Amino acid sequence: MNVQHAVLDRYSEAARSREKELCCPVSYDPELLRLVPQEIIDKDYGCGDPSRYIRRGDTVLDLGSGGGKICYMAAQRVGPDGRVIGIDMNDDMLALARKYQPVMEAELGNDRLRFLKGYIQDLALDLTEVDAYLTRHPAQTAADLRELEHRIEQQKRERPLIPDSSIDLVVSNCVLNLVHDREKQHLISEIKRILKPGGRVAISDIVSDEAVPQHMKEDPELWSGCLSGAFTERGFIQAFLDAGFLAVTYDKWDCKPWRVVDGIEFRPVTLTATKPEEMPCLDLGQAVIYRGPFAAVTDDEGHVFPRGDRMAVCERTYRFLTAGPYQDAFIGISPASPRKASPWCAPPGTERPARETKGAVHESRSGDGATCC
Repeated sequence: MNVQHAVLDRYSEAARSREKELCCPVSYDPELLRLVPQEIIDKDYGCGDPSRYIRRGDTVLDLGSGGGKICYMAAQRVGPDGRVIGIDMNDDMLALARKYQPVMEAELGNDRLRFLKGYIQDLALDLTEVDAYLTRHPAQTAADLRELEHRIEQQKRERPLIPDSSIDLVVSNCVLNLVHDREKQHLISEIKRILKPGGRVAISDIVSDEAVPQHMKEDPELWSGCLSGAFTERGFIQAFLDAGFLAVTYDKWDCKPWRVVDGIEFRPVTLTATKPEEMPCLDLGQAVIYRGPFAAVTDDEGHVFPRGDRMAVCERTYRFLTAGPYQDAFIGISPASPRKASPWCAPPGTERPARETKGAVHESRSGDGATCC
């Protein structure tokens, strides 16, 4: 089975007329939908709402943006200082998304939204540039093919479609499962490449409760229908952990499966994760206390935090635990008097004696979400 051809054909048809089999019921913010053209709403195919993770001022990349619904919603959330980029390989879907760009630009007051042609598993490759080159220089011989491959590698190296460390948030709505299994891990590595340090991921997709057998993977209808290419429940999380992401979480999980095929349950989820900051481990005398309710927790880097104990951490870990995705679970403690930084990463289980942080500043998220000291 040629996965790419099956997906291209099915979604080209879906750009021309609505296909109900590609949709999961999803509730979106009605205020954001108010500005989205009805044709785009009618021809949207997804299984979640990653737009709710967008912050004002973000540069957002939507993988497999299709008709552009999530991009049009995101453009409203990011505000005038933000940017939204949609990337898709399907010309028909791109045409639908671009059709209403002038209308949206007039509504928003600037051109913060772009749609690019590319593969989500190769975010450096500019397919528009490839198309233009092939129009001028059709590949008819082996030598032509070698020259094309050389041009492609040069373009990816010198003018990547999405540059390194340029995106605050990567979102996607039910398309990672359309990528061939052998390319999925590279896809996630590409997501990490283009994210800024500390950048975030919010991916809505379909997962399976069991491994999908090969005969189902070879069914073009099941694959292009977002089913047989699904990650397993464990595999989806593990793929992001293997790529080096932190705080990988199922933030949304549908209790009821969307489809059941041959006894395998397929359900929508939304996975969130964070790219680590690129900074050295420095000891500034800081500590954190894990609030509970569990007896202890271990983070993705192997640090162990028993409930209620004052545990030593480096500056990088301190920032991640007290100002990042775990901030509601930890109390941060910084020395009252600054101390000279020294290179150090606390071995798992290292406590910080209370005498080292007497009179310290305590930073904690209170019940209403405010910071208290």
